Amino acid sequence: MKKGKNKYVIASQCAHWRGNPLRKTVALALCLTCILSLLSGCHGAKERVAFEVPTAFDTSKTYEITFWAKNDTNKVQVETYKKAIADFEALYPNITVTLKSYTDYGKLYQDVITNLATDTAPNVCITYPDHVATYKQGEEVVVALDELMADPKYGLGGSELKFDGPTMDQIVPKFLSECRLEGYYYAIPYMRSTEACYVNKTFVEELGYELPETLTWDFVFEVSRAAVEKEADGKTFKLNGQKTLIPFIYKSTDNMMIQMLKQMGAPYSTEEGEVGLFNDTTKAFLYEIADLTQEKAFNTFKIIGYPANYLNAGQCVFAVDSTAGATWMGAEAPLVDIPADKLVEFETVVMPIPQQDPRNPSMISQGPSLCVFNKEDPQEVLASWLFAQYLLTNEVQFSYATTEGYVPVTTKTQQSEEYLDYLSRAGEDNDFYYQVKLDATRLLLENVENTFVTPVFNGSASLRDAAGQLIEDTVRTIRRKEDFNDETVQKIYDNISTMYHLDEIRVDGQWKKEFGQLPQTSLVLLAALGVTWTVLAVIAVVGMVRLRKKQE
Repeated sequence: MKKGKNKYVIASQCAHWRGNPLRKTVALALCLTCILSLLSGCHGAKERVAFEVPTAFDTSKTYEITFWAKNDTNKVQVETYKKAIADFEALYPNITVTLKSYTDYGKLYQDVITNLATDTAPNVCITYPDHVATYKQGEEVVVALDELMADPKYGLGGSELKFDGPTMDQIVPKFLSECRLEGYYYAIPYMRSTEACYVNKTFVEELGYELPETLTWDFVFEVSRAAVEKEADGKTFKLNGQKTLIPFIYKSTDNMMIQMLKQMGAPYSTEEGEVGLFNDTTKAFLYEIADLTQEKAFNTFKIIGYPANYLNAGQCVFAVDSTAGATWMGAEAPLVDIPADKLVEFETVVMPIPQQDPRNPSMISQGPSLCVFNKEDPQEVLASWLFAQYLLTNEVQFSYATTEGYVPVTTKTQQSEEYLDYLSRAGEDNDFYYQVKLDATRLLLENVENTFVTPVFNGSASLRDAAGQLIEDTVRTIRRKEDFNDETVQKIYDNISTMYHLDEIRVDGQWKKEFGQLPQTSLVLLAALGVTWTVLAVIAVVGMVRLRKKQE
């Protein structure tokens, strides 16, 4: 009965309103306000409470946590994760860990961003500091780990841990410092690698050259140009007798550009996020890349594929790739992606990337870290932290590091008897003790102090992509047989600046568009909002005037 009465009352009120033009305006204004509120509310982030470390871990409750990890299409790495999870769950029966495995960092990164919008992000995630800088733009999304790391019971080396993990001072300081953003640790390092130049020494010597102690860009460019000489028929190359030869192939062109600028002392970006990428040194380097490409002596992974495939087929002299990819490099590599009958015998030498000044070598530090995402239940976050910390134990660090040319991030593992024995047995077989893999590992161990990382801020991941795109676009321009001049360079700059939103600047810690025009939909919404509030203001004034007249 009450429900029916309300229905009729509403109908009566609606009829009364239908006859009043002013009230129609009010209704329209209210509707617009509701619509705009809903539109803005759809994009609002769920408010999160800052994480506080519980005084004790509640083992009477069960926790299901998710771990998103990346592997290099290496089944042994996946098995390492699975064993680590099984061993951890045996220690903590009330915690269940579900693994989601990725073969691409970019896809993992995009999936995290998508799931953050729906509050379904993983508990623990393999990540890079650049990625964390973007994740943490959401309030209290990523957990600052400082208090957890220092907690006497559950922190690094804590008294209540059920495993023998490293203490704070047993994590390599340089690697740990890379995880510090805006004064806090938002991640812990998991594995580290750098880039290496895998050289077909046999080819270099056949060309009449001797490998120097340190590779320089000039040396690599000179040898690469010499390598492209063809037979009299113009169909095959003198060096390998094949129709295909790309002397110099670079896997990560973003690293290529960033390291070149670092070695030259040229700007890239500031700690505050100011972009310095488009400078004279960059332009000069792009001209060199254009010339090398014109002479068919250089190409990139994004355009032609994995450097290892060309190196192993005798179609490449210098292949730059991560030390983590060492198990794919060389004629006797345990992991290869080409048919056995395509493999060519040659001597593989692992060297640091080309340098501008051999006396002051500089190379990128890379490799995955671990971040923990905030959840409503602090106990769930603590469970996640325990698992993340477990991945730093000797057994997990050693097992994963041996899959490829990774370096453990703790001195506890690096100085362990098992790991030192592993390093000493290089070349005993082409699987576990593969010579090239262990040479790549030693390369980083001997050059930790020569490594660097770029400034991290919200947008640094896009800037990194832009750096590589400069080289990619240069190579594609030459392959399309287009002119390469200052006008071309400026066009590339402009396109990339727009593509990666580099026309945005940091103002008071926020990214804002600089003199950019708002999208049409945004203009319509803002105009509608302005009209709505103007109408409401007029209605309020008219109402007040009428009320005063009645009172008089």
